[in-house]
Amino acid sequence: MPGNRQTYACATSVLAATAVFFSGAARAQQVSATGYDNWGANFVVVAVTAMVVCVCVLLHYEALSFLSRWLARLGGQHRRRVLFAIFGVLSVHIVEIWIFALACTFLLLSRSFGTAHGYAGGILDGVYVSSMTFTTVGAGDAYLSGPIRFLVGTEALTGLVLITWSASFTFLEMERFWRDR
Repeated sequence: MPGNRQTYACATSVLAATAVFFSGAARAQQVSATGYDNWGANFVVVAVTAMVVCVCVLLHYEALSFLSRWLARLGGQHRRRVLFAIFGVLSVHIVEIWIFALACTFLLLSRSFGTAHGYAGGILDGVYVSSMTFTTVGAGDAYLSGPIRFLVGTEALTGLVLITWSASFTFLEMERFWRDR
């Protein structure tokens, strides 16, 4: 009986190793088919993503800084100050969505960066996907494949952080407005 246990354990180990080997080979073929083995394309997507995130964060900072100074100069016009704060923040988010959409549309010009599914890949389709991603709503009818998914994945995180930053800014400004009453 002891020999049978060793044979069974050895056969189980061989089967497990074979399964791991073939699943790894299948995964390698799948990765190769999606373009992740092109390190040049991956580098370009990461570089474009880093640049777009930096531009959006700096734009957001400057816009909130400008809004804060400008709203303080409006004086006692409480309702107007709140409305300008809300429309100012919304405008900045729309510009940031367009920045991500332009980057995505630019990268989709080459299939080595990825492909779009469920839409034609035009700028307005890019704005749609970008707005769904930026607001973390998600777009089930349109999706991207390939290295460009790094851009849209990072866009979701960036959008979450910037929207939260805007909510904090709006809360602090409204608290200041109401305190001045």
